[in-house]
Amino acid sequence: MSTDFFEQLGIMQLSDSFFPSGLYATSNGLEILIHDRKIKTANELGELIKIFIKQQIGPADCVALCNIYNFIAENDFEKIIQADKMLYSMKLVKEIRETSTRSGIQLIKCIQSFKDQKILKLYSDSITKGESTGVYPVCFAIASYSLGVKKEHAATMLLYGFTVGMVGAALRMGIVEHFEAQKIIDDLKNEIANTVQKNINKSISEMWQFAPEIDIVQITHERLAEKMFIT
Repeated sequence: MSTDFFEQLGIMQLSDSFFPSGLYATSNGLEILIHDRKIKTANELGELIKIFIKQQIGPADCVALCNIYNFIAENDFEKIIQADKMLYSMKLVKEIRETSTRSGIQLIKCIQSFKDQKILKLYSDSITKGESTGVYPVCFAIASYSLGVKKEHAATMLLYGFTVGMVGAALRMGIVEHFEAQKIIDDLKNEIANTVQKNINKSISEMWQFAPEIDIVQITHERLAEKMFIT
């Protein structure tokens, strides 16, 4: 079998909802927006996800992921740790930081249970020693690399997975139906593709994120007395 065939299987495995990353329990602040009736329609949801992709996930998470691929190829583990810490520091909301590292560490543990690769052990050990945080996009890059997934495909999976997670949360909270959910995902495909192409070759020093209103929403979600989602 060709390497492309096994890459496709790796993509399917990592993007399958059966994979135990725990991200199904996150809404990235969407819960409070629906609770306060600030998001009521499928169109409003699609626009919100687009803002996340353009202002946070693309220029921060996607750039970090792509650079991790480069650092692994260069065998430069120190830069991986630096990128991990940089991305972690850019996640300003405590709830988001904790969810990202919880999911990332779970992902690395899962991959390490059936893959024996040097980069997995090095990074896992660095988390145990407190040298790195285990922030999800970095873990996802290392996991994808370990399963033979190409950088461009891994970045696409990261953005697509975020989109599906947001739409799935909205579906469970009852503001969209299944057909509407699929339309939102389809409508965002161009945004996902453009964001990957825009960020895939950026250096780690070009990483940024700026969405202050979203940060405030997520901080407000932290203070909810009762909630369905972690974030």
